[in-house]
Amino acid sequence: RNMSSAGPEGRKKMRECNGLIDSLVYYIQGTIADHEPNDKATENCVCILHNLSYQLEIELPESYAQSIYMQRRNISSNDKTPGCFGTRSRKVKEKQQDTPLPEEKSNPRGVESLWHSTLIRIYLSLIAKSTRNYTQEASLGALQNLTAGTGPMPFAVARTVVQKANGLPNIRTMLHVSHPTVKKTAVSLLRNLSRNTSLQSDIAREVLPDLVSILPESLPASDIVCETTASICYTLFNLTQSSSHNARLLLSADGLPKIITISMNDCNMFSKASRAASVLLYSLWSHTDLHSAYKK
Repeated sequence: RNMSSAGPEGRKKMRECNGLIDSLVYYIQGTIADHEPNDKATENCVCILHNLSYQLEIELPESYAQSIYMQRRNISSNDKTPGCFGTRSRKVKEKQQDTPLPEEKSNPRGVESLWHSTLIRIYLSLIAKSTRNYTQEASLGALQNLTAGTGPMPFAVARTVVQKANGLPNIRTMLHVSHPTVKKTAVSLLRNLSRNTSLQSDIAREVLPDLVSILPESLPASDIVCETTASICYTLFNLTQSSSHNARLLLSADGLPKIITISMNDCNMFSKASRAASVLLYSLWSHTDLHSAYKK
């Protein structure tokens, strides 16, 4: 577990270690089957897999990368802007989200297991069944890692989480736990999922009212709450930016007063949350059909 957080070279060596990932997955499957999700060794295994999934898409061996990106050959190399603030056109993004992964292997081995639907379902099962905060956080964090980025793998994993494995109810439960880092990681995962336009209606229907309900009534009281609040606002931004229906859903959940309160704070400590709330308000105002409702 300690070695798995030693940086890119350490992760590479561990991913390449014959049988290691398979053994970790096998052990977790056994404890879930034996109804022992709170086992300490299970926590360690999940934390290792969480670390090994970090920056996975970037650090994949070239042979896997070629297989995954083979179907994107027709996308111009000029459109491969990295990072969150790329200049990709909407058409390219839509094409990217519609690009499936190569067909899953029925018996994945080694690094292939890290993004396989079997392990995704294991994470969701642990989120639902374990009461250990580190296990919950690591499971959510692994899914967060796998859904980060803009390639076909993150979007394929996001579709598995939301549509194939019905994972939103389990994630939604984590929004209401008292442990702040578990809640923060759950929100960060939802923020990643909400970037996929084909999943936004499902996500809004399932968790938008919950996201509004956990927004603070007043200014966030700590750094971690501030970061969580900013993440919630950006998730709501993704869900409402091009959907008047979802914006109305936010309105009916009494989200507007909270967002206004957060946006009006200019204290440096909470500027991240304040800025995110302001960006969300600006986006909400673009739905001209809701102006009269906003004014009321």
